[in-house]
Amino acid sequence: MLQIFRKSLGSKLGAGLGLGFLLILGMAFAAGDIAGNRSFGGSAGGDRAATVGNGRVDSTDVERAVSRTLENLRREQPTVTLKDFVAQGGFDQVLRNVIDLAAIHEFGQKHGMHIGNRLIDSEIAKLPDVQGPDGKVSDQLYRAFLQQRGLTDAQLRRELGNSLMARQLVANADFGVVVPGTLVQRYAAVITERRTGQIGLLTSAAFAPKTLPSESDLASWYAGNQKDFMRPERRVIRFATFTDAVLKTVPAPTEAEIAAAYEAKKTKYQASESRKVSQLILPTESAAKAALAEAAGKSLEAVAAAKGLSVAALAPLEKSALAIQTSQAAANAAFAAPKGKVLGPIKAPLGWVLLRVDAIEGKAGKTLDQARSELLPELVAQKRRAALTDFSARIEEEFDNGSTLTDIAKELGLTLNETAPLLSTGQVFGQNGKTAPTELTPVLSTAFAMESEGQPQLAEVEPGKQFIVFDVAQIQPSAAAPLAEVKQQVLTEYQLSKGAVAARAAALKIEAMVKRGADLGTALASLGLPLPEVEQVNLPREQVQQMGQQTPPPLAMLFALAKGQVKLMAAPRNRGWYVVKVTDVIPGKVAPNDPRLPQFQQTMASVASQEYSLQLRAAMRADVGVKRNEATINALKTRLSGGN
Repeated sequence: MLQIFRKSLGSKLGAGLGLGFLLILGMAFAAGDIAGNRSFGGSAGGDRAATVGNGRVDSTDVERAVSRTLENLRREQPTVTLKDFVAQGGFDQVLRNVIDLAAIHEFGQKHGMHIGNRLIDSEIAKLPDVQGPDGKVSDQLYRAFLQQRGLTDAQLRRELGNSLMARQLVANADFGVVVPGTLVQRYAAVITERRTGQIGLLTSAAFAPKTLPSESDLASWYAGNQKDFMRPERRVIRFATFTDAVLKTVPAPTEAEIAAAYEAKKTKYQASESRKVSQLILPTESAAKAALAEAAGKSLEAVAAAKGLSVAALAPLEKSALAIQTSQAAANAAFAAPKGKVLGPIKAPLGWVLLRVDAIEGKAGKTLDQARSELLPELVAQKRRAALTDFSARIEEEFDNGSTLTDIAKELGLTLNETAPLLSTGQVFGQNGKTAPTELTPVLSTAFAMESEGQPQLAEVEPGKQFIVFDVAQIQPSAAAPLAEVKQQVLTEYQLSKGAVAARAAALKIEAMVKRGADLGTALASLGLPLPEVEQVNLPREQVQQMGQQTPPPLAMLFALAKGQVKLMAAPRNRGWYVVKVTDVIPGKVAPNDPRLPQFQQTMASVASQEYSLQLRAAMRADVGVKRNEATINALKTRLSGGN
């Protein structure tokens, strides 16, 4: 528990991923995320990534989920890349979530639960991109929606069904978790502890050999360490953009279409009347009659105040809404009375009611001709959007039938542009500060997911206005640079690698001296080398946790060791060896009324809730049976991280 508690406060990326399953349960596979999803590419269907009960999880299911999760994460961390996301465990977490969703669905079906088509239809109907001007699902827009996102109807329904099942089975499993106050106080004391210690660094540069290696030794060392000098994959992208001006003519709405749109919105254009009513509720009919008699010479408010009651003023309501608030009889009477009239007594669910009509508000209806100016722009926009969808479908069909990017550019009268070699981040390789044209931003991830050159695609840059056709003209695979081009860098790393070996040997001696009671600074000084000064640490754990992912590794180690312990830690990239010593651990003092305890309790309850959810998901996986296809999973992970 404590380890999870600490981690939950430390990593922003980890927190985003930890909440990933909660986002999914909150319909991350439904309206919010499916509506905005653009996958990284790949073919439909995909290889089997896992067998879950009687079902399966395909590689494309995982890829779409990675795309959605990364898109959510970029709302708070815009610079995070797909490669970073995979390297920091994002792919593995998303894979577990997707498998768990499938397992939850299989578990529900196994035990008699079923998500009906009507329920899934209702979720589809909530997607704004599939709604026509009448607010109902348009078959044409729905097909375009699926096509733009690389989904089939069956895939969308499966994902929605899985999410709905998860929402019913898991979403409330951790509801109402409470952690005892004494336990919170105990953990709070650990979290608020203070530590003192020392951190020394034996730099590789101080121990590096003074003589240069021979050419053969350097070449041999480079051959064994080429992985540290890999150049990332680069791609050259060809593209051309165009606007909706390609639609020369779009048929105007017909009279029949205008009439149909008017009929679909008939209630909007009908005449309506609403009334603002005040009501006084009394317990008996006799009391209500007496109050009505008094109201002949006083205001209703004065009559109510004399009895210790109050008059409730209702917002303007139409007749049907007023009937729900009071009763049908009261609504009938209110809409038959003139303004200012006090009515009653009328029987209502809560007693006997006196009503007063305070205001009458009417809205005139609109005929078809009067509503025409509102309906026409909507219909024109709808027909233009439909025409663009048809045009896009035609271009994509031509691509599917073998047309090249050059063919389409010639047909549309477009000029093709070609980029310099680009990295997956959008940066131009070897040119600091230079990036890909902004038009490529929405399609860059797709271009880097293409498996080969010359696969033209069409995409939207600005929905409904600007479009782009593109392909990958050249793929330069990730590979080690030729030694001649990076020789100076290789020489530096060679010397540091040799120095790191000597630094470790010296660090082992220093560790032994400090364990026998020697001062760390004195022990390092005995080496007679120009080393950095020993860092004296005196920090509370809370301050270290606030550093999150920026916490220096040796400082994190100092807060993981027991009092009096001494440990060595390698610095990254052969830069040396750290010697870490914990001098003292001072427990935090947390009073029962400490104002921080409620926040600690809330955090621990959240962690405990997540653990309950994880255990339930694990039990469901065990119940239905899960078998992972590691070959397919590793291939997908390698491709998304930019490897070969």
